[in-house]
Amino acid sequence: MLEAGLLAPELVEEGRIEAEAAGEGVLDTLVKRGTLDPSIVTMAKATYFGVESVNLGDLRISDESIALIPRHVAKKFNAIPVGQSDSGAVIVALSDPSDIDTVDGLRHAINRDVELRVTSSGDIEAALNKFYGGAGRDDGGIAKMIQDITEGEVEVTGLKGDVGEDTEEVDADAPIIRLVSQVIVDAFKKRASDIHLEPLAKRFRLRFRIDGVCVEQPDLPKRLQAPILARLKIQSGMSIAERRIPQDGRINTNVGGKTIDLRVNSIPTQHGESICMRILDKSGLKLGLAELGFFADDQGTFERLIGLPDGILLVTGPTGSGKTTTLYSCLNYINRPDRKIITVEDPVEYMLAGINQVQVHEHIGFTFAAALRSMLRQSPNVIMLGEIRDMETATIAINASLTGHLVFSTLHTNDAPSAVTRLIDIGVKPFLVASSARCFMAQRLVRKVCKNCGAPHELPEKEAKVLGITAEQLAQATPRKGKGCSDCNKTGCRGRFGIFEIFVVNDEVRRLIFDKVPANVLRKKALELGMRSLREDGTRKVLAGLTTVDEVVRATVSEH
Repeated sequence: MLEAGLLAPELVEEGRIEAEAAGEGVLDTLVKRGTLDPSIVTMAKATYFGVESVNLGDLRISDESIALIPRHVAKKFNAIPVGQSDSGAVIVALSDPSDIDTVDGLRHAINRDVELRVTSSGDIEAALNKFYGGAGRDDGGIAKMIQDITEGEVEVTGLKGDVGEDTEEVDADAPIIRLVSQVIVDAFKKRASDIHLEPLAKRFRLRFRIDGVCVEQPDLPKRLQAPILARLKIQSGMSIAERRIPQDGRINTNVGGKTIDLRVNSIPTQHGESICMRILDKSGLKLGLAELGFFADDQGTFERLIGLPDGILLVTGPTGSGKTTTLYSCLNYINRPDRKIITVEDPVEYMLAGINQVQVHEHIGFTFAAALRSMLRQSPNVIMLGEIRDMETATIAINASLTGHLVFSTLHTNDAPSAVTRLIDIGVKPFLVASSARCFMAQRLVRKVCKNCGAPHELPEKEAKVLGITAEQLAQATPRKGKGCSDCNKTGCRGRFGIFEIFVVNDEVRRLIFDKVPANVLRKKALELGMRSLREDGTRKVLAGLTTVDEVVRATVSEH
């Protein structure tokens, strides 16, 4: 890029001709062509118009500031609120402070005075994407529905039923019902895993979790908070009369000819009930082990382990690390007519063909332990236990694995070797753990480099050093990074896969478990025997161009 004042006249003339043809400003065209640095243009505009310049990428903007301008207004005027002045004016960042029509239109739309700041158009686009969930996507469906709902229709139109009534008879064209349906449709189309409706003091916030990251959507009107929550509670089978305690429910709906399940939870908060809907998409459960993120060597090891006739295999990791998807993919892999498979879960998230699935009901005494004891009398070959939570459940599961059953389950630990000490801390005898355990596997989810905009990327020395990547490794690597496009919502990443730490239990490890050695000693031995840590597996996938250094660092802990 060329500095201001050093532009060749012929470059300026070419930019002017192109700008006239495109109907845009010369400076904007020169920036797009890469002829002019956008930061120079921003500083020049700030000096000329006597306003401050801001770098939105370095600026911390609060939720309260973003709430000052609704998304559809921010998108229409390409404006980002960055704060509020002492006089009560909204401080707004624009790329062109000379556009009087935009400034006046913005003042009229928010009915507030504004103080201007100047930034680059690229910063505006990135900020719209970050704070409002994307600048380029058409959210007109929801926005138009909100505008069309009159005060008279804010009554819970079409919500005549209560729990137990036939809600199919309600008016499907009622505005609130259409609005709620549109929220679910939008979330599904944007590949969201969760929908969060959160009542705040002056906002009714809507967020979608996409690829593990919460992305704000246009706020729903605060005046529609009560009818929207009532509609969702009725649709999911909750009591609309009860607002003091948490409730759980499910919604089964059709989106674009595809049936999806939503697991719904409501919890009372200071400003109303917050609702989270987990979208349960069965297509993710049909993934092969390779699609989960295994490289060929780890996949071969894991396939051998899950094909064993007995023993216990535990998948560990925090909530949201993909443990359930991995277990279900294992069950799909080994599900054959000659094997009887039973699962016990709380709740049953996905319905799987050919597998007996049991729902726990703790309030009537049907606990994990009670279900597990009954399951053993069903003579299963394979048992999947949703989670090991206490000594009784752990002891029954391990005893089942010692009596000819293959048992899958999950634990909440940070790494694979820590699962051993966790079981012993729960109260399981060390000799039982040593005798039954076949494998402990820790996992995390990282985002994939977008296939559409991903391009070869030279790793800076600083990034390579963070992961301990050597010059020899870099010489044979093909790292990639996404530039940001409409497919990935300008993030450079689309979709997720796993990084894994597979701790295979052999005779040497069994002796250490029997001796109750600490987790750090087990970990050291596992690494000596060839176990790759989560960070090492992530580093392999960075070098293969599948993910980025930032993703691996975020998801893992350094070994040093």
